Amino acid sequence: MQILQPPGWPRPEGYSNGIVTAGKMIFVAGQTGWDGDGVIHSDDFVEQIRQALINTVAVLAEAKAGPEHVTRMTWYIVDKREYLAALKEIGRVYREIMGKNYPAMAMLQVSALIEDRAKVEIETTAVIPD
Repeated sequence: MQILQPPGWPRPEGYSNGIVTAGKMIFVAGQTGWDGDGVIHSDDFVEQIRQALINTVAVLAEAKAGPEHVTRMTWYIVDKREYLAALKEIGRVYREIMGKNYPAMAMLQVSALIEDRAKVEIETTAVIPD
């Protein structure tokens, strides 16, 4: 994978402006803070992020891929302020589960998610290089 960083642009923190790669693509559906049985055990924002990332890694593993193969993530959150207040802790949890791979990312605040207790949903694209 090659990170795309236009000259003169400030280096983003926690994500990349773009990535180019070739290979087998993996599309991971939006993952929320529920476990493999579809149960949300915590209403804590960071814990739901942790579980959504764990779920993402589990789906990737089914394709013999890991966090290092992630090229893009879209995060849907219900509360921007809650996200901003927990940035340091979110960064720690992200690095613990995803390592130091910083894919292209987008984040959207939405009014609600389909699962009433869900505070975050993360959609992921990964590529296993040729």
